[in-house]
Amino acid sequence: MKKISDTIILSDEVATALAENNPVVTLESTVISFGLPYPENLHTALECETIIRREGATPATVGIVDGALKIGLSAKELESFATRKDIIKTNLSNLAPTCAAKRWGATSVSASLLATAMANIDVFVTGGIGGVHRTFTQNLDISSDLTALSRYRAIIVSAGVKSLLNVAATRECLETLGIPILGYRTDFFPAFYTPSSPYHVDRRVETPEEVAVVYQIQKDMGLPSSILVAVPVPEKVSIPAEELEQVLWELEDVLQKEPVPSGRDVTPYILRQLNERMNGRCLAANLALLKNNAAIGAQIACSLKTCGKP
Repeated sequence: MKKISDTIILSDEVATALAENNPVVTLESTVISFGLPYPENLHTALECETIIRREGATPATVGIVDGALKIGLSAKELESFATRKDIIKTNLSNLAPTCAAKRWGATSVSASLLATAMANIDVFVTGGIGGVHRTFTQNLDISSDLTALSRYRAIIVSAGVKSLLNVAATRECLETLGIPILGYRTDFFPAFYTPSSPYHVDRRVETPEEVAVVYQIQKDMGLPSSILVAVPVPEKVSIPAEELEQVLWELEDVLQKEPVPSGRDVTPYILRQLNERMNGRCLAANLALLKNNAAIGAQIACSLKTCGKP
């Protein structure tokens, strides 16, 4: 193990890859502990790492293990994140308290992105970022993912923003925070289970090399924010926007009449309810987009090694 600080450590594999200037791709652990059911969570985590290795990069799943923010979890640790019941969902606001308590924490996009930046890793892969919730006018519920994307510079590969959020408000917030959105072979901002939305991206790109060029310019200009590479969910498992919206409205009506979790627990709860109402189709889409994003993220990481300054 290599220490970056007293509480942040690299696995031997990740430390070696970075020392040899080989491409590394980070992944979050919240999707393992809170986003997917067992055993799909473990199988998917392992398969995403396999896909990244197959593409020529080193995977580095991020998580808090006994109070240490670890970049590069072992297979045994991945299994623990998939099965333990005492895992804390961790974002920027409770990251330090979780570490101080020597607990295990599944890192969200925001906490994983912080680790990515501190390790000087350029590419982070996730399913979909958090954003502005539909009820934000009542309770100002905005994900710290957006804060992190504005603070820490990396390439974030995702299937856009989670469909259950206010996509329009999230798109506006990303623009306000100065976060460029590249549509990977698309002109429109994806919405997780749905491959597009009415909202445009800042630029369409066709190849990993094009992403690398934009990122290099972002760094050369000293711009501090991340670049969001929005990759549509594979068409064969996508869910039509109209159908998904109808189910979301029905679900919102039900949730207004019964007690629901708040804060960090809202999104996992709604995603589970949504998947049940759609007979598992959301889970199938989630699994497919995670693997697709892992492959594209690794390709981008490899392209950074060979991309010169424009």
